[in-house]
Amino acid sequence: MGLVSRFTTYVKSVMSSFLDRAEDPGMTMDYAYEQQVEQLQNLRRSIADVVTNEKRLELQEAQVQGQIQKLDSQAQEAVSANREDLARQALSRKQQLQEYLTTYSQQIEQLKAQQDKFVDLEGRLGARVEAFRTQKEMVKAQYGAAQAQVQIQESATGISEEMADVNLAMQRAQDKVQQIRVEPKLWMSLSSQVRLRKSAQVRRMNSIASSAPSAILPRWISN
Repeated sequence: MGLVSRFTTYVKSVMSSFLDRAEDPGMTMDYAYEQQVEQLQNLRRSIADVVTNEKRLELQEAQVQGQIQKLDSQAQEAVSANREDLARQALSRKQQLQEYLTTYSQQIEQLKAQQDKFVDLEGRLGARVEAFRTQKEMVKAQYGAAQAQVQIQESATGISEEMADVNLAMQRAQDKVQQIRVEPKLWMSLSSQVRLRKSAQVRRMNSIASSAPSAILPRWISN
């Protein structure tokens, strides 16, 4: 699995695990974006390390080349002085350095190839991170709008419930007022009925008293 595939798999796993338990997807996506940026920064640091090592090898290569040139001069001088032994030593040392030079050249080429690969990978990952950032901001905006709609609906529901309570209270108040208005009339009607009954009873008693024989009346009434 390549680095890009591992990076993509990692991002998917982070997103899946956090979205499962997160209440705010905006925070989750911000965290995932930060992780992607961190991975991209790590890659850039790796590129910087490769470049540093490449420059160090190039410097060492240049130093070896300088030593080889110096040994060539020493060998020529030894031949001119009929010191073949010194010339052979210089050439032997030159041969060793040339082997080192070949190794340096190979390592430098490998680092350059690795650098090119990392730079290409950085470009692709950078584009993905930027695309994710754009998508993240869009999702956050959509989530914010959805939250606003939910809050509006909750507010509207609360207002409806409050209005229902207010209407019920208003109806009870009106019923109470009507009851208060009716009770005095009812009391006056009952009082009138009682007075009428008492008046009727008095009239009946007077009528009975006037029509009864005097014998049955008390003596003090007849006298």
